[in-house]
Amino acid sequence: MPHLCTGKSCDSIALKSPLWLSFQSDLSMAKGFFVSKTLAVVGLVLSLAAVATIVALSVVYSQEKNQNRPEGGGSTSHPPTTQHPSTTQHPSTTQGPPGQLWDRYRLPTSLVPRSYNILLWPRLQPDSSGMYVFTGNTTVEFQCVEETNVILIHSNRLNYTLLENGQRAQLTSITMGVQAPTISSSLIQEQTQYLVLFLEAPLRKDAWYQLHMSFKGELADDLGGFYRSEYIEDGVKKVVATTQMQPTDARKAFPCFDEPAMKAYFNVSLIHENGTVALSNGKEIETTTYGMEESKSYMKTVFEPTEKMSTYLLAFIVSDFSFINSTIDNVLIRIFARQSAIAANQGDYALNKTGPILKFFEKYYNSSYPLPKSDQIALPDFNAGAMENWGLITYRETALLYDEKFSSNSNKQKIATIIAHELAHMWFGNLVTLRWWNDLWLNEGFASYVEYLGANEAEPEWGVNDLIVLSDVHRVFAVDALTSSHPLSSNEEDIQKPAQISELFDAISYSKGASVLRMLSDFLTEKVFTMGLETYLDEFKYGNANYTDLWKHLQQAVDTSGTSLPNSITNIMNTWVLQMGFPVVTINTTDGTVSQQHFLLDPEAEVTTVSPFNYKWIVPMRWMKNEVVQEPKWLLEKSENIIEMMTSSEWVLVNLNVVGYYRVNYDQGNWDRLLSTLATNHGNIPVINRAQLIDDAFNLARAKIISTVLALRTTQYLDKERAYMPWESAVNNMDFFYLMFDRTEVYGPMQLYLRKKVEPLFNHYKNITSNWSSVPEGHLDQYNQVTAISLACRTGLSECQNLVKTWFMEWKNTGINNIHPNLRSTVYCNAIAAGDAAEWDFAWKQFKNATIAIEADKLRYALSCTRQPWLLNRYLEYTLDPTMVRKQDGTSTIVYIANNVIGQSLAWDFVRARWSYIFTQYGGGSFSFSNLINGVTERFSTEFELQQLKQFKADNAEVGFGSGTLAVDQSIERTSANIKWIAENKESVVDWFSSAA
Repeated sequence: MPHLCTGKSCDSIALKSPLWLSFQSDLSMAKGFFVSKTLAVVGLVLSLAAVATIVALSVVYSQEKNQNRPEGGGSTSHPPTTQHPSTTQHPSTTQGPPGQLWDRYRLPTSLVPRSYNILLWPRLQPDSSGMYVFTGNTTVEFQCVEETNVILIHSNRLNYTLLENGQRAQLTSITMGVQAPTISSSLIQEQTQYLVLFLEAPLRKDAWYQLHMSFKGELADDLGGFYRSEYIEDGVKKVVATTQMQPTDARKAFPCFDEPAMKAYFNVSLIHENGTVALSNGKEIETTTYGMEESKSYMKTVFEPTEKMSTYLLAFIVSDFSFINSTIDNVLIRIFARQSAIAANQGDYALNKTGPILKFFEKYYNSSYPLPKSDQIALPDFNAGAMENWGLITYRETALLYDEKFSSNSNKQKIATIIAHELAHMWFGNLVTLRWWNDLWLNEGFASYVEYLGANEAEPEWGVNDLIVLSDVHRVFAVDALTSSHPLSSNEEDIQKPAQISELFDAISYSKGASVLRMLSDFLTEKVFTMGLETYLDEFKYGNANYTDLWKHLQQAVDTSGTSLPNSITNIMNTWVLQMGFPVVTINTTDGTVSQQHFLLDPEAEVTTVSPFNYKWIVPMRWMKNEVVQEPKWLLEKSENIIEMMTSSEWVLVNLNVVGYYRVNYDQGNWDRLLSTLATNHGNIPVINRAQLIDDAFNLARAKIISTVLALRTTQYLDKERAYMPWESAVNNMDFFYLMFDRTEVYGPMQLYLRKKVEPLFNHYKNITSNWSSVPEGHLDQYNQVTAISLACRTGLSECQNLVKTWFMEWKNTGINNIHPNLRSTVYCNAIAAGDAAEWDFAWKQFKNATIAIEADKLRYALSCTRQPWLLNRYLEYTLDPTMVRKQDGTSTIVYIANNVIGQSLAWDFVRARWSYIFTQYGGGSFSFSNLINGVTERFSTEFELQQLKQFKADNAEVGFGSGTLAVDQSIERTSANIKWIAENKESVVDWFSSAA
């Protein structure tokens, strides 16, 4: 789904700044829309429900508005996982009293849909009350597999046209000799999001029926379900009707059985204004004249039936966009975007790369792409990075459109990797779909792994495969080292409510999933891994599966190939999937022992989650001795003698190329030999492992396993380092020091030390670019040039600061921007930080006038860099005004401001004061609450801040935190660890920097 923004795929977020960012998705009218509490109650009165039920549901609605969160805002963290059913478990229709059925969040098993006929008509102009609406009707054909006298179908904020008998739906039988029972009454259950239809007699087992409904809904700007996106082109306001269904918002567009296992065929038709184009998952069959309404002429476009698929993969779009196209092996590829963007050739790069990536995955899966077309569309308003709707992939503009005048090389990589991520889903996720959301990690983790393979196929000279270590492995280590983490796979019964489902779209599912699957592919070999994938996809195509089904097919591939493993795939992988966290593997070269323990950032934190394996993992070990790669080993127990003792001149390096999902520690003698090698000939250690040594050391120090001084020593060789990955690893880890110490006496000596380390790198790029007049040739060298300038300016190197101010002022004074796209984010940020209101206002004007989304993103980020508190407060207010900052950008903008040392307390006060408003108004999809909460609390390191955070949790228990519930607990745990770390390390850190500088 929603492709999560991480690492270099985050546009300007990835371009480091002096203020440093860590990172960053009823046509049956009961008269009125579910847009207010009052109207909701009116709708319930008309539904003829009992008064008591009306009151109860009204209260529930006000609590659950915009997002169906846990009652009372309670924790939805994931309990220990001890067993995982191989099939989806639904509540039986025979369980308990009848009133309990619609109070459950899971559909009963009584009805199974086969097909839908859907007609939708979005209005792209507001009605007389100023509201944008859509109307529609749908007929769903289903089989009764279990006798029942009640029909439950998902429905959220839809109003239904009442029939002559006062009911919201019409039921007919299509089985010969079977009479459809009469619908006696109906109600809307808002909490569990159902239309409930009561029948005078039960449906007959094995009989087929059709259910027809007409409805009307609001085409709101909430970025979920069927919604509207607005933009200005050539001075004219334009509206797009578009969709985002995953995970549980198809029910906002039409009534449906909205669970991933309820696959069906969809026959879609759209009514739209003449002059607009309609798109859906299927290929267009015909477009005909439909009629007139309010002097406007309308067309009707009918689409081919879809393949059998899940509701969350549906898409319907009406716009006046243009497109470009090509054909590869009879598959039509089209890129849609705003007319001006297509005219400026901004879709060309995506079009050129989609075909090769699509062919790569056909070869990788050994399975032909199953659809006749692959449409991709760039939307002005879109909460996630992209969404893998089958045959009609939706993107943010920054994730699909490329313009060499404005786009950096990181923007280009983001486009390639996100296209690869979404195309990977066409098979893994769409063709074969998870049975229930507790296995989300398998979908998203897999796509997050193979996106690097697909992007590498598109751009083989970039070397992007290695970047998964920085962007995913190291990133998710920070979350998975907390006691408030959770296993990859959860118990199905623990993931019921929409908010609990949304909470799974986190770094664990995406980045840990990717890291663990990469490790699996490595120890199996890609040949065996893809052999298992091929048979898995073939057996479950157009159906549903879970992760144990994949293990079965991979085991068959292992057995067929004769691959030697120390245990079964299931037993090996369950240690990584069914328990949270990861191990630190300790190598003792004096006696050859290797041991493992659960790695915790705060070793004193209490682990309350019970592990089915007692926090022991089956660990694959790739390693080298001196410069020679050794035969792989397996660590099966807590401690084993599995390597030979080393001499005083030999060093050992474990987790070669960081293919294993674990950290590594050594005895002091081996650490000393590794540090000596870095100092004298760092090229003897592979570049990925140079990044690993730095990252492992700093995090081992935070966990009190080694000293902080030892971790700092890993940076001493950096004045000789020119490779991107070690520098990025060092800068990422020093960011923690900035967060903890940029308000203390440590700051000065730290700045001086880092300035001395980065100055040679800064001068290196100055020289090879002929005094900044050209761009380095290599992809990663271009990244490292940005790192050099960002860190040099951040640490106060005057030559750097003067350089960026000069570039910015030339643009401001002449109106001509000659700053290279690679450097714009860091130049803008540093210049605004050094300037005053004049620089900020200039950048704001450029942001508001920007017609290129990528350029607007760079400016939006840079505006957060000012050191003027009043400007930052003004900017914070803009984040809740969609005419100033788009809803899709609200969260990241607040987090940008919070990462500014001056803006952090302002952002925290802002979020606390407006939490109820933010949650209520933006909970439907505009805000990512986990990123927001983590972002505004990341710098917390005092007892006062910890108490504020706990009070924030208590004060907003009734409002709730939705998908950010777990993030609140993680922030509390992280703050507690920070307090302890500073108390224990501040003195030694300031002494070390002072002497080293």
